[in-house]
Amino acid sequence: MSFPLITDPGFYAVAIPAVLLLGISKSGFGAGFGSLAVPLMALAVSVPQAAAILMPVLFVMDVLGLHAWRGHFDWKLIRFLIPFGLLGTVVGTLLFKALDSHLVAGIVGIFTLVFLAQRVLFPPRPDSPEPPRWLGALLTTISGFTSFISHAGGPPVNAYVIPLRLAPTVFTATMAVFFFVVNLSKWIPYAWLGLLDIRNMATSVALLPFAPVGVLVGVRLAKRIQPALFYRLVYLGMLLTGVKLVWDGFIA
Repeated sequence: MSFPLITDPGFYAVAIPAVLLLGISKSGFGAGFGSLAVPLMALAVSVPQAAAILMPVLFVMDVLGLHAWRGHFDWKLIRFLIPFGLLGTVVGTLLFKALDSHLVAGIVGIFTLVFLAQRVLFPPRPDSPEPPRWLGALLTTISGFTSFISHAGGPPVNAYVIPLRLAPTVFTATMAVFFFVVNLSKWIPYAWLGLLDIRNMATSVALLPFAPVGVLVGVRLAKRIQPALFYRLVYLGMLLTGVKLVWDGFIA
């Protein structure tokens, strides 16, 4: 008996590049591009279905990312981020059916572009103070919420962590732990909401072989990249993500 997975070639034409982008982002190279995965897949399926299909893919990528960046984690920062990220997933669970996912995507896109404009027009000085903890708590909660709605949790938490000026390996490793925990916390709520059906899970299995490809390519590139170029790529990924999310939320 065959699984009732999605068979439309048009879906895989956007889903495979989305998974590869997600894997590269999970590796740390081009961080930010991963938030494009759900918007890309939403060209062929609904946003909730795209988010559900990516759940097993995200799990595999998160495990690979933890292994690749072991030994580089900033545990003090992780202990601060995770409770607020989990709080955001709780809010996302409670509001999932009440909110339009495209509107949420548009709001995240606007926030992302505003942050980038601030960084470009008013670049921080080397002696600039770190962002206040209350702002980190707020942005990380928003990250957990937007991650739950459409796996677009990168831009909000990046807005807090990037100004901390971590080394690229520490930044990537810390984000790997944060999103592993946040993504793991979404399984039971997604099942409760009826998103983890056989068709979505079978489709995810079909996409799984592309997960390690993206991660391994990204890890090799990330380990050879200079910090300045690394953060330029983070900004580029966030720019593309912001434009795409705004388009999906308010124009398309």
